Amino acid sequence: MSRMMEDPRIDPRLKAVFGGLAAFPLPNFDTREELIAAMNRPEVLEGLRATQLFTEEEAEVVAPSAGLTITTERFVSAPDGNTILVSLMRPRTDGQLDDPAPCVYHIHGGGMAVTSAFDAGYQALGRMIANQGVAVAMVDFRNCVVPSSAPEIAPYPAGLNDCVSGLKWLISRADEWGIDTNRIVVSGSSGGGNLALALGLRLTREGDAGLIRGLYAMCPDIAGSRPRDDLPSSIENNDVWLDSHSNFSRLGYGIETFEARDPEAWPLFANEEHVQGFPETVISVNECDPLRDEGIAFYRLLLRAGQQARCRQVMGTIHGGDNMVLPCTDLALATARDIAAFCRGD
Repeated sequence: MSRMMEDPRIDPRLKAVFGGLAAFPLPNFDTREELIAAMNRPEVLEGLRATQLFTEEEAEVVAPSAGLTITTERFVSAPDGNTILVSLMRPRTDGQLDDPAPCVYHIHGGGMAVTSAFDAGYQALGRMIANQGVAVAMVDFRNCVVPSSAPEIAPYPAGLNDCVSGLKWLISRADEWGIDTNRIVVSGSSGGGNLALALGLRLTREGDAGLIRGLYAMCPDIAGSRPRDDLPSSIENNDVWLDSHSNFSRLGYGIETFEARDPEAWPLFANEEHVQGFPETVISVNECDPLRDEGIAFYRLLLRAGQQARCRQVMGTIHGGDNMVLPCTDLALATARDIAAFCRGD
C-alpha cells in the first residue's frame, strides 16, 4: 500500500479512491529495449488502462459533451512525415460554432512515454476545459515507450517535434476551425507539462514565441525524476501515489539527452538565457507530488530572468490530482476554469 492513507495532507476523496492502491510502479531498467519490452506486456497495458478508475459514462456527468462539437483531425508531422491525430473540441451556441474562439492546445501526460489524448480521462478533462467557452485541441504525439494512437514509438525529439508541428498546423487551419490565433495557450500535465515548457523553449530559441499567448504547465516532469536534495518534494513525497525514483522517464525518452543536459528534453536544465523572451507562463503544482518542486524551480527561474509567470499550488492533491475530473470534480473544475481564463486573457 502507498503512503497515501497515512498522509494527513491528502484530500479524503483521493484517499478513498487511490489510498488502497500501490504507488504506480516505475522500476529501473538497464536498457531502453528492456524497458519497452516490459511495458508493452499485456498485463502492464491492462494495468495502465485500469488507472482511469472511472467510466466514460461517469465522466460525461461532470464533463458533458453536449454543447460541444468534437472531431478527430490529423496532420503530417515534420520532419519525419508521420501522421498524428488531434482531438478537436469546439463550443457551440444555439447549435452554431462559436467563432472565433480562444484555443487551448493540450498535451497529455504519461512521462512522454505512455497514454493517449483519446483515453477517457484526458477526453473528460478536455471537455471540462472546452465547456468553459474555449476550443481545445488535444495532440496525440508519438510516445517513447507504449504507442498512443500513433503506432510508432520514438525517443526525444519525436514527441516534441509532433507537438510543435501540431501547433503550427493548428495555426495554419485556424480560419477553418474558428480559432483566434491571438489567444492560443499551450497546456500540458506531467509529461505533457514537460512538452509544453519544451515547446516554449523551442519557440523561444527559434524566435517564434509570439505564436502563442502563453503556457500552462501542470505538475511538469522536467528534472528526470530522481531524488535531489535541492528538490525536497522528490524525497518527502516519493511513493505518495507516484514512485519517481527510477530511470523510467530518462531511459525511455533518451538517456543521452539527459546526460547532455538538453533543456528541450528536460526543461529544468534551462538557464536564464534560455528563457529570455519566454511566453507568459503559469505553473500549477500539486502539494503532495514528488514532482512539485520541479515546477516551482522553473517558475523561480522565469522570475529571476524577468519573465511573466505565476505559480499555483493545489493543496491536498497527489500528482495530477486536479486533472482528474473524478473524484475531486471541484478541484478539476477550478483548474479548467483557470486554464480557460488564462487562454481568454481575463
